[in-house]
Amino acid sequence: MKRTILLTGKTGQLGSELLRSLRRFGEVIAPDRNELDLRDPETIRLVMRDVKPQLVINAAAYTAVDAAETDEAGALGVNAEGPHVLAQEAKKLGAPLIHFSTDYVFDGSKNIPYVESDSPNPLNAYGRTKLAGEEAIRNSGADHLIFRTSWVYATHGRNFLLTILRLATEREELKIVDDQTGAPTCARDLAESTVKVLARAIGRTQEPIAFSNFNGIYHATAAGQTTWYEFAKAILEEAARAPRNLSWLTAATNGRPIIARRVLPISTRSFGLPAHRPAYSVLSNARLLQIFGVTLPDWRIQLEKCFSPDATPAPTPLTSLHSSQ
Repeated sequence: MKRTILLTGKTGQLGSELLRSLRRFGEVIAPDRNELDLRDPETIRLVMRDVKPQLVINAAAYTAVDAAETDEAGALGVNAEGPHVLAQEAKKLGAPLIHFSTDYVFDGSKNIPYVESDSPNPLNAYGRTKLAGEEAIRNSGADHLIFRTSWVYATHGRNFLLTILRLATEREELKIVDDQTGAPTCARDLAESTVKVLARAIGRTQEPIAFSNFNGIYHATAAGQTTWYEFAKAILEEAARAPRNLSWLTAATNGRPIIARRVLPISTRSFGLPAHRPAYSVLSNARLLQIFGVTLPDWRIQLEKCFSPDATPAPTPLTSLHSSQ
């Protein structure tokens, strides 16, 4: 009998990448937002009781960091209250939950990579709601894996990579923040690492999935570190030598040439965004390697792979609540 896996957030950067890879573990049910809205607890309960999954993967999130400053209640609904209900229902079914969190639970006061046991102290509403989600899942009693990641991007969706490419077709000079340090993580590599962890946790058995020996928080980001400024320069370097027929790049630039000739560093303060960001949010992935033997490539290698000839965006998901991939 095939396992049933419930995946949320199938149209997002990470969810669409996970949808590629999860079929090997069972039948994937991936409702869209109209069928399962994390802001609607009763709908979550109905879907969970209807599907009765053996594994729940929550890749949905409210990720608009600046918008959350004036919509913290909305962010809390998606990032904490909804996941809490998912975890409660998963507990009742005996199904483990995989959930994704963020480096923004930390305040950036360290100058060496954060480990899982470091005390969180988020600087913004987004970070507070993601931390609340972590705590709700941990307190639910459900078996769980929570992966904290950072600076996620993909060749589709809305993210820093695509924003820089668009701006580079509109402006000769780009001004990019140079006093925030982190690890840009490609959604595809994050999805692949999640699948590797699942493979190690499940093994070859068809028995019910249990994470009781692995419960907890793990950091899962690209290796290495950089600033937004250096990341932007690397993006333009890769774009300059990318194949001309790279479909996602053509879509990202609307087929227009890149005219940006200069990238200048600026301070966070001069940029003037509503939400405060941590100055340093590099995460140590040592525990992920120790427990699961999984590590993610260096951030620059991940970026290079995006611009390789065989890099294609995740297909538009068509899976509904009553069909599988």
